[in-house]
Amino acid sequence: MNRSLLQELHTERGARLLPAGEPRPLLTYGDVPGEYGAATTDQVVFDETDRGAVSVTGEDASAFLHRLLANEVRDLAIGSSAPNLLLDPKGKIRFTFDLERRGEGEFHLSTEPGEAGALLEALDTFLFAEAIELRDETEEHAPITVVGPRAGEALAKMTGEPLPTEGGARLTLAEVEVLLQPTLRAGLPAWRLDAGPGGATTIWEALVEAGARPTGRIVWDSLRAEVCVAQPGEDIDENVYPQEARLEGSFSLEKGCYIGQEVVAKIDTYGGLNKRLCLLRVDHDDPIARGTRLHRQDPDSGEWRDLGVATTWAYSFALDCGVVLAFVKRKHQEPGTEFRLGDGPGQATLVELPVRSA
Repeated sequence: MNRSLLQELHTERGARLLPAGEPRPLLTYGDVPGEYGAATTDQVVFDETDRGAVSVTGEDASAFLHRLLANEVRDLAIGSSAPNLLLDPKGKIRFTFDLERRGEGEFHLSTEPGEAGALLEALDTFLFAEAIELRDETEEHAPITVVGPRAGEALAKMTGEPLPTEGGARLTLAEVEVLLQPTLRAGLPAWRLDAGPGGATTIWEALVEAGARPTGRIVWDSLRAEVCVAQPGEDIDENVYPQEARLEGSFSLEKGCYIGQEVVAKIDTYGGLNKRLCLLRVDHDDPIARGTRLHRQDPDSGEWRDLGVATTWAYSFALDCGVVLAFVKRKHQEPGTEFRLGDGPGQATLVELPVRSA
């Protein structure tokens, strides 16, 4: 697992942290409600310097990736990025990442922490005589993400230049050259900045000084839970189809063949998903363990049926209660449907989305 480059800085500033090597080790700087409020009304900064990266370059790079990946590659404009997936032949998710087109025959894949090596190896198995070079660029990748409705305005003021309306740009911030890429994080406008490992501390401190509030995993889970955004490694594994995890923005139904495309298209055409990620309100604020089963009593037989599994717990400030993201079986996904949590007395009620406007 990659290590955050800013771990020592967070420790010195008194932040609460998970052990080094954990994905998203920064939990909070101590004021979770304040950090959440800044994310939804102003701006916050997230440390993502533990993410991995793979580069795919060469004259055949575009065609190679286009025939493998679930989302657009060839039609992606230079300088632009979009979420993408590598699926297995059964249409289930192997890897999630952001794919950026940096030039003709030059692509950059920003992966979840610790995933770069495995993704490179997976891509390499499909490489035969193509003129392509695959390279693990994790050591050169150090993204920091600014999130919130005022993030773009603040960055434009810091750089002294208007930010691009489409795609990324290389600009100077705090006397450091940085690659800026617009994105969307947990339903909120965001910018990903990468100045490499040498510039990460400088960029982080400049953003904080300019008003971006540092925050971490606790608020991130609250924000994404409220808009039902799945997190790889928690809500997403190799047993999940993209539509089950609400990843419609990460695959294309128009681009033609790719690995798993036939299954994805059949699901879109005929339906038939056995489960789907849903948001549920919990009747208490105690954390719910990942893997907790959702049960519902059959009104005819009186038998308790296992109808889902919780994958994320968070506190929702929009709902003012604890919530879970859970995969719920079809025919039981109507808002207001109630479930028993595990074998205990806790209860969860399915909530209509969205609970927070983007």
